[in-house]
Amino acid sequence: MKQVEIYTDGACSGNPGPGGWAAILVYGGRRKELSGFEPMTTNNRMELTAAVAGLRALKEPCAVVLYSDSAYLVNAFRQGWIERWQRNGWRTADKKPVENQDLWQELLELCRVHRVEWRKLRGHAGHELNERCDALARAAIVAGLAEKPAGSAGPAAGAAAHTAGLAGPNAGPAAQPPSGAPPKVEGEKGGTGR
Repeated sequence: MKQVEIYTDGACSGNPGPGGWAAILVYGGRRKELSGFEPMTTNNRMELTAAVAGLRALKEPCAVVLYSDSAYLVNAFRQGWIERWQRNGWRTADKKPVENQDLWQELLELCRVHRVEWRKLRGHAGHELNERCDALARAAIVAGLAEKPAGSAGPAAGAAAHTAGLAGPNAGPAAQPPSGAPPKVEGEKGGTGR
């Protein structure tokens, strides 16, 4: 099973408001950057959309380490929130419907295909690929507002691949964390999506 790292981020100009998301896939010395825009959304939807898009971009089942600065995304898997929501009929502890259920369900489906380990990065702490995702997500908002799209049809809508693919001729070399050190993550144990 191929091992892939995915870095994700979401951004929103206003919450709700126009939003952007980005995912960077790193495999075998190659890097693929994806980003997209939604005209009216929330920051949390963009965080989830980035993870969905990154996992969707994989062409075969993979062992994935997914890095995000979103506690909302990572904790849902690592702290068992998602299992409780399912047991409660997609209701929170206070009996309210779980927000973004469509994206959570898609993530669960993707976790059945891929073995996913969720890792929380500290946001805006100088990690090169997390900062790059943030810049791509914000650039997607600017570009999307300039185009004034009529709407979108889900996580892949408005997506732009910034390289030709993980093994494509235009894929750049994988960026390494500063000084070659592994990325700083919060917590040592990674949960899985399984």
